[in-house]
Amino acid sequence: MELLESIPSLFGIVVVIVVVFLMSAIKVAKEYERLVVFRLGRLIAMKGPGLVIVIPVVDRILNISLRIVTLDVPTQEVITKDNVTASVNAVIYYRVVDPNRAVVNVQNFQLATAQLAQTTLRSVAGQAELDELLSERDKLNQQIQKILDEATDAWGIKVTAVEIKDVVIPQALQKAISRQASAERERRAVIIQADGEKQAAERLSDAAKILSSQEGGMFVRMLRTIPEISSQQGNVVAFPLPMEFKHLWGTVAPKIEPKEE
Repeated sequence: MELLESIPSLFGIVVVIVVVFLMSAIKVAKEYERLVVFRLGRLIAMKGPGLVIVIPVVDRILNISLRIVTLDVPTQEVITKDNVTASVNAVIYYRVVDPNRAVVNVQNFQLATAQLAQTTLRSVAGQAELDELLSERDKLNQQIQKILDEATDAWGIKVTAVEIKDVVIPQALQKAISRQASAERERRAVIIQADGEKQAAERLSDAAKILSSQEGGMFVRMLRTIPEISSQQGNVVAFPLPMEFKHLWGTVAPKIEPKEE
């Protein structure tokens, strides 16, 4: 009689155990996730996305995201190739392409990638001159990305992009660079002005030759100049005389000879 009464309670216990077992055995991996399954310490498979069945207690699973990770590299103090102290920081974009290798080949791929990014940033920035660090960031970005991508390939990681965010140099050097840039701009302005004056002189010379070669050309040009003269302030009296009469100017003007005592 007591045995019959205990059957419902035993059945309930069994049902609870089965439910807990099924809940532990059923896993759901999202579209951007993969489950790396170890059975008794041995890697057996990478599963997902969707519904995944595992053996509780026997299987151990690790959830790995395949989305791009944004890694902010802290500011690094570097000495450039031309012995200038600078502070450089960057941002790294990477993603896991092989979860099995990311779990098996490295203990902590996030930490390993972060440390490698810092050392690579210091190394590449230290091999470049200050001008390269300031003006050729794309070249340095590609160089850092190539080094990181080759090093992390064995970890199943793909470095998709590297961007140097900021380069900070000493205040005194900033002022020197500002003065240098100002002097360079002034030099270019003087050169441009001189080139403009040279071109203008060449054009005026060509125009004078053309005008002098045409009969009445200089006189027409003089007539066009009169409005410019009359627009100035003050009283101006202009007597236009044909330029063709210039050979008579010496005879029209009185010639004064010194008196003999």
